[in-house]
Amino acid sequence: MKNTTKIIVSILLSIIVFSCSSQKSKILAPKIVYKSDDLIITKISDNTYEHTSFLQTQSFGKVPCNGLIVHNTKETIVFDTTTDEKSSEELIKWINQNLHSKINAIVPTHFHEDCLGGLKAFHNHNIPSYSYFKTIEFAKENDYDIPENSFKDSIILKVGNKTSIVKFFGEGHTKDNVIAYFPSEEIMFGGCLIKEMNASKGYLGDANVETWSSTVEKVKKEYPNVKMIIPGHGEFGDKKLLDYTINLFKVK
Repeated sequence: MKNTTKIIVSILLSIIVFSCSSQKSKILAPKIVYKSDDLIITKISDNTYEHTSFLQTQSFGKVPCNGLIVHNTKETIVFDTTTDEKSSEELIKWINQNLHSKINAIVPTHFHEDCLGGLKAFHNHNIPSYSYFKTIEFAKENDYDIPENSFKDSIILKVGNKTSIVKFFGEGHTKDNVIAYFPSEEIMFGGCLIKEMNASKGYLGDANVETWSSTVEKVKKEYPNVKMIIPGHGEFGDKKLLDYTINLFKVK
């Protein structure tokens, strides 16, 4: 009788473990699901997509700029707009037609044009915007479109029955750069605070290079289980991107 009970308990535990693991979303081989001259959308997990648009710059030429879409039960959050209003309209249309979901929020991760250049398009669709309070200050100073809602240190935003976390860890690429984390899939949008592998230091006009490394060390400590990181520019990768960025800006 005791052996029978043990077998039943073992079977039940196996079912529970299998059920939990099967519900865990998987990171997929990246697959481009939409491409035009102005916008590329790449599926990277069951519920996340990278969006890439392009910014023409004097110093670095035509630069691809990344953002993140998180999706769950017919709700979506977008991190960073595309670089202009036209491509943001294109992004919103794709989400509406292909994900069939309400866009709960747009979150610019700092005040530069590659993060909020298309903000007006989202506002035209009555999509609420959220940003770190300093992003609003800097947007006003530079005569950019202004996010509607501010937070001081961090904010938790619901997307379906999941959550995403947006948090300020310190200065780096700018004085207002934040990162976004989607815990259910352990995916991070590092924005321009995080560099792709083998990247240069890039534009430093608004940077704090003295604190950049220590800021990223805080990010690494906060999210030790992160599986994928999308930088503001370039190829996504794993937590090695954190180490690369830390070493790149380490004060000698």
